[in-house]
Amino acid sequence: MQALSRTERLLRLFTEVKPGEGGTALMMFANVFLILLAYYFIKPLREGWIAVSDIEGLTKMEVKAYSSFAQSILLLFVVGWYARLADRWDRVTLFTRATLFCISNMVIFWFLQPHFFFDQLPLSGIVYYLWVGMFGVFVVAQFWTFCADVYTNERGKRMLPFIAIGATSGAAFGSWVVDKLVASGSVPTEYLLLIATLPLFASIVLVHKVDQREDHHGRTANEPVPDKDASDASIWSGAKLVLVSKFLLLAALVTLFTNWVNTNGENLLFRVIQESLAVQAGAQGISDERALQEFVRDGTTGFYGNFYFWVNCVALLLQAFVASRLLKYGGFAAILLILPVIALFSYTLMALLPVLAVVKVMKIAENATDYSLNNTSRHVLWLPVSSAMKFRGKPAIDTLYVRLGDGLAAITVLVGVHLLVLTTAQFFAFNVFLVLCWLVAGVLLVKEHRRASESLAEDRN
Repeated sequence: MQALSRTERLLRLFTEVKPGEGGTALMMFANVFLILLAYYFIKPLREGWIAVSDIEGLTKMEVKAYSSFAQSILLLFVVGWYARLADRWDRVTLFTRATLFCISNMVIFWFLQPHFFFDQLPLSGIVYYLWVGMFGVFVVAQFWTFCADVYTNERGKRMLPFIAIGATSGAAFGSWVVDKLVASGSVPTEYLLLIATLPLFASIVLVHKVDQREDHHGRTANEPVPDKDASDASIWSGAKLVLVSKFLLLAALVTLFTNWVNTNGENLLFRVIQESLAVQAGAQGISDERALQEFVRDGTTGFYGNFYFWVNCVALLLQAFVASRLLKYGGFAAILLILPVIALFSYTLMALLPVLAVVKVMKIAENATDYSLNNTSRHVLWLPVSSAMKFRGKPAIDTLYVRLGDGLAAITVLVGVHLLVLTTAQFFAFNVFLVLCWLVAGVLLVKEHRRASESLAEDRN
């Protein structure tokens, strides 16, 4: 019997590892670390660029909110296009070409940044904002698809939690590096895009090494999904299934409220940041238009670099030391409901004290819990349901209902700014109401999940 290597014995601190599994696990860990490292180099720049992408008649918060909504609509088409490519190419070709496509886009956007090679090009910040959403589909999401294709169900249950730590640590490290680079001024923000291409090239190399290492005989990227009727494979058919299943309907509502509340919070955080930067610029006597734009862009980029660093550090700790224990001792109810409980406290406090320091700390707590504990609950949710419900209902929830939350957040901004003229504190108070609705849907979903689990246990007996 093959013995565990020294590395595999070390990995047993985090998960159950069997002999011969350590090499692939470490390469997958490193791969997702590099991908998230690159992502958090380009993500803070997105916030800084759109902060200086003014549209006459719209506030900065409106520009961000409406861009997020447009991104949601565009993603529906991109997901379908990407699925067709997956039918044509094997998994390594798909990963390589999609990543190289994103790298080429990053070089193009590097040239287009405001006041670098060109002055501020109209709508360039909005286009970049939309593209970052595409990057999340093409590179971040496809890694997890590749990961699921490499590992069998049994191995995946053991190894995916460890690999997920690589994602969280890569995000934390990337945020920390951006924060330090921007704060020190050693690397201009314009060059973050070029630096981000390096880990993506390394990621492609690791994908090829893993593919060569693993003698994989399971389903490849261009084979049909099992238990799924090809004539009923559209995302719209999944939406219909959601409407006739109480379990899936509640899952959709929880997803919708989660995203609606969080996107509202992101928009309000952006609003508070811009208000704070405007006060700082006035105090420093910055009045020149170009200097003001650079101050706002760099200040926004630096803030989000620091913000994402703390979000991902806290998420890493929660993922590594709390998620599995909370699920073990508190059950599904604890891991599903902890985020709305934290959100209820956070938005109540932000409604009372809508200042940047308070908003930043509360959003760190909310986002970190979302990226770790709530992310775990999203996977556990589907364990007791049938394959047909997973393959038909889950894609609808992960696209339509998540994006519907973005759309409702954009409508919230439209109505709140132009019709009701809400203050920042009043926007936060509205989020408290949404969280209460979220909690009700969550409690009902826990009951449905319990029924589904009991039914599954009876069927096995």
